[in-house]
Amino acid sequence: MLQLASSALPTLNWDESLLRLALAALLGGLIGFEREMREREAGLRTHLLVSLGSALFTMVGAYGFHSFLDSGASVVRADPTRIAAQIVTGIGFLGAGAIIRQGLSVRGLTTAATLWVVAAVGLASGAGYYSVAVITTGLVLLALWPLRIIAYRILSRFRAEDGRLLVALPAGQAPGAVIDEVERAGARIASLEVSQEGERRRLELDVVLPRDVPPARIVARIADLDDVVEVRWTD
Repeated sequence: MLQLASSALPTLNWDESLLRLALAALLGGLIGFEREMREREAGLRTHLLVSLGSALFTMVGAYGFHSFLDSGASVVRADPTRIAAQIVTGIGFLGAGAIIRQGLSVRGLTTAATLWVVAAVGLASGAGYYSVAVITTGLVLLALWPLRIIAYRILSRFRAEDGRLLVALPAGQAPGAVIDEVERAGARIASLEVSQEGERRRLELDVVLPRDVPPARIVARIADLDDVVEVRWTD
């Protein structure tokens, strides 16, 4: 019966283990800090823990069964990527929890994507692929901050204007007429919130306007509708 030589099995000492886990926590925390500053659904602690957990799973899968493999009780063919591979699919459940649908709009897609990338950063750190982990973190931060600003300034020249339309109706009045009028004006409703305040029904519509449609035109058309008590536009 074959037996694996103890010297042939890869191991990690305390210093190397600490380096890999600390790097995973640091890099994940940097990405999470950017999300925290923007008050997103998953922030510093969530990204740090995802990266740290991914690194730990990777290290356990690659080095955690040294004693079992060295026992000589049986011939075992170990796959060091088996546990780490489950991170790729498992992180999808956590990322889905960061996606929130508000009315007709969807938020959290970028945060879900950063959680997925952070898991990869933690996996690379746990595997000792330090250069890739650091480079990836730098590219992620570049995409989340400077690249976002540059893209916004370029695309804002071609993008439609968006804002919030606040409409007050009598209690019990259906918002259908307001919605139809906004759409007839060529605007798109991104989200709609309806609340009751005393004897009034309050509508808050996130509206995307074509560049050739000024907000004042939408406000004037809504104000001309029957039963509209108040209407105003906010950026």
